[in-house]
Amino acid sequence: MIRLRRGVVTAVGAARPGARELEVELDGRAEPALAYPTLVGTVRRGDTVIVNTTAVGLGLGTGGVHLVVAVEGREVDDPSGSGRVVKGRYLPHQIAVSSVEETHRDLFEGSRGLRQTPVVCAPLHSMVAAVAAGAKRAGAGSKVVYVMTDGAALAGGFSRLVPRLRDAGLLDGWITCGQSFGGELEAVTVWTGMLAAVEILGAEVIVLADGPGNLGTDTTWGVSALGSGNALNAAHTLGGKPVPSLRISFADERERHRGLSHHSITILRDVCKVEVNVPVPSLSDEHQRTAVWDALRSAKLEETHHLVETDGQPAVDELRDRGVHVTSMGRGPEEDPAFWLGAGAAGVLAGRMAVANRKWRPPPS
Repeated sequence: MIRLRRGVVTAVGAARPGARELEVELDGRAEPALAYPTLVGTVRRGDTVIVNTTAVGLGLGTGGVHLVVAVEGREVDDPSGSGRVVKGRYLPHQIAVSSVEETHRDLFEGSRGLRQTPVVCAPLHSMVAAVAAGAKRAGAGSKVVYVMTDGAALAGGFSRLVPRLRDAGLLDGWITCGQSFGGELEAVTVWTGMLAAVEILGAEVIVLADGPGNLGTDTTWGVSALGSGNALNAAHTLGGKPVPSLRISFADERERHRGLSHHSITILRDVCKVEVNVPVPSLSDEHQRTAVWDALRSAKLEETHHLVETDGQPAVDELRDRGVHVTSMGRGPEEDPAFWLGAGAAGVLAGRMAVANRKWRPPPS
């Protein structure tokens, strides 16, 4: 069931593309909330709003924020133009968008595919930062485009990270696909999302990951991160070079995520059905390095994939040099270095692949 409450906007805070932060008085308390102007229109101080408090009531982390459902007494005009692709289908907040399939149909129908473009498929939204930084550092400034799937947050404006990476010059474009919306381009599937990255935005490296608020349980198959395995298959189908980003942590208290996460093992052993280059981060702690390699070999991943030890530190250095502070579950590169080196290694390897690809890749369709 949905948990709805009525409140009054007491303060209008920071804006980012697709979202506006608010303070709303609920039951006598001032609490943070978020509004998506494309869905509910402009929200002003003093407005009475209906907010969805479900996630806060459940005590969730990333997703635990009140969301504005409507402003009482205000109608919202359709700002979407001529697009006929509906996202959030059959929900009260469904929205019509102009998709790349509509605006560039002939381009996609005649596309020659990804033409060996490296596609890093990451299981967590926070990894996008390190992957992009590594690709920029090792790829001689390669053009990096983020394709956001619909495995977690659907509203692109929920991400604080993406506008920061755009402002820092680490991302050169942003596409939302599937049911997710709010990117600079809209696509119906991950396939057309990747094609749009190359054919329209000229991507030399694609980073594909869920939005924030990864959905998961403590079961093998009940986690949205496994979608990155399907994305590896899709990238291969389209003629790209799929690159998985390993999830590694020695600071996570949960046993299933200590060392090499069971998600990464399931993705590479059971979901990804094509042979890929797996960037394994260089770790200075010999015990940690041994633990990661033992986990990879125990899962027999070196029998089906190429395991490539790669230094992820250039990605961490690039984030620092550009003044981008990043955390995942409250932990930054200092608190959980293996996590960021793992994602950074994927970006570094993709950047190197982009440089090699640049020498012979044919022009876009």
